[in-house]
This record gives sequence, C-alpha cells and structure tokens, in this order.
Amino acid sequence: MPLRPARRRRHVVRTVRAALVALATATVAALSAAPPAAAADTWTEVGSDRADPLTESQGLTSVEVPVNSANRYTGIGTIPLGVSTRGWNHVGDPDASYDGYYVEPYQRDSGTSKMFRVQAPGGAWSEYVHALSSGEALNNSWVAIAPGGQWMLSGEWGTMTRLLVFPTPGVNPSTSPSANLPQASTVRLDRAVRDVQGCDFTGPTTLLCSSDDPAGTLFGITKPLLRIDLSAEPNGTSDVTGHVTALRQLPLRSSCSGTFETEGIDYDRRTGTLRVIVISPGFCVLTDSKTYRFTRS
Repeated sequence: MPLRPARRRRHVVRTVRAALVALATATVAALSAAPPAAAADTWTEVGSDRADPLTESQGLTSVEVPVNSANRYTGIGTIPLGVSTRGWNHVGDPDASYDGYYVEPYQRDSGTSKMFRVQAPGGAWSEYVHALSSGEALNNSWVAIAPGGQWMLSGEWGTMTRLLVFPTPGVNPSTSPSANLPQASTVRLDRAVRDVQGCDFTGPTTLLCSSDDPAGTLFGITKPLLRIDLSAEPNGTSDVTGHVTALRQLPLRSSCSGTFETEGIDYDRRTGTLRVIVISPGFCVLTDSKTYRFTRS
C-alpha cells in the first residue's frame, strides 16, 4: 500500500537521518583508522656504504665534539680484550652527547646487571653498572642520549611497551662509576614494538628507531623504521608517553637469500642524514652488509 504524504515525509526524514548517522560513523572510523600525521615523515634512501662485519656490525653514532670527529661504530671487533674477558661480550648501538661524551651499552650472556662504558671528551674511559630492576630484560642493545644531555634512553629485547630512562653516565652529576646506575623513569609506549636495535633523537621529543622485527604483525611490515613522539622531554622524576608510528621498511638487499638483521641507527643533526646498519644473510654478511643513508623528503 503506498505511503500517505505525512508518512512519506516521516519516512524520508528517517531515511536521511539514518544516512547522515551512517556517514558520520564512517567518517569517524576512517579518521581513526588513518595513519597519524607523523606518517608523512618520509625518509628516502640516498646511498650506502659497506659495513664491516667485525667493527661496524652493531651500532654507530656521529660525534660533534671535538669538531670534525669521525663517525664511530661498534662491533665484536671493537670490544677491548680487558672488557670481554670480564664477560661483557656484546656491545650495542652507542650514542654521543652534544658536548662530546660517548656511551657504549654492554651486556653479558647471563647475570643481573648491564654496563655502560663512557669516554669523556678528554679521552678517559669509565664504566657504570646498572643492577637490573624487577622484571627488566638482560639485554642492552642501544642507548640514546636526549639533546639536553642529562638523560639517556635504553630499551629491552623482544616485544615491549616501554623504554627505560637513566641519568646519562658521566654527564648527569648524580652518576658515579662506584655506584649503581639506577633507572630513573619510563617511557610508556602507546603501541608495542619488537626487537628494537637502536634509537636516536632527532629533536627534544622525537626518536627514530630501527626494529629487527621478523614477524611484521605489529605494523604490517618487517624490519621497520619507527618514529616515537614523546609527550615531553624525558626526565628522572616522571614517566612520559610515546606515540609510535612505522614510517617504512628498511632496505633488505643482498646477493644472498635468508634472514637480514637490522642494527644500530644514527641521526646526524649537522647534515640531516639518517644512517642505519643492515647486516646481510649467510656468507654475504662479509661482502654486502650495508650502512644505508637517508634524508628527509
């Protein structure tokens, strides 16, 4: 039976209202599903250099003090004998403060502590040991010194929703080689990250990180370059939050097939160049492992 005019009008109104509600719901869903603005932070590969598997396979950093200092790398071949014989047989991705303090992260195969080896601008070395907190993972893959210099971030292996904040050894006046280096606070991540091998600050509250994630289930890609935007500069008195965005997959190119391993990362603020080490699979670890260079575009 055809609708009467009044009923027809009410029917049309209900239809239009339902359509508007459906449109608004779809718009909200699309906006919430869209990648955040940080995803527009595009890093384009501009070149690469061979990474020596013994001395350039774990990490790297640019050093601003003294002026015109060479970039520094870490690998199994850079660990001093006197350090490795005491069980510190793995070195991770280092970093340097803007005033020239250089920090290397070390770990053992077992135990309840980590170690940070520090070289002062004058050349003297010292060691700072951190006793693991309850539930803290043993590995010590990387350090990232905040631009202010007083605070330093580190991370744990596996799938994690936090980064650890320490006073920067040798820089922060509260630290001493003769005392435990305590965890000061935490960065709480809004999304889980997996197997982070290195991070570096590009600004007071922005980090770029290299992930060795082999599964790709967290962001839809394996071996991602991540950006972490902090809610505030890290400090030792309160936790801050970190918003995680996957920017791109890191290069996975080699004459050999198999499993690649992403390693350390460095952002050189003087040139705006980002560098990431990617180790090739199999025999090609010796021949075509690379430090890739990127610039923002």
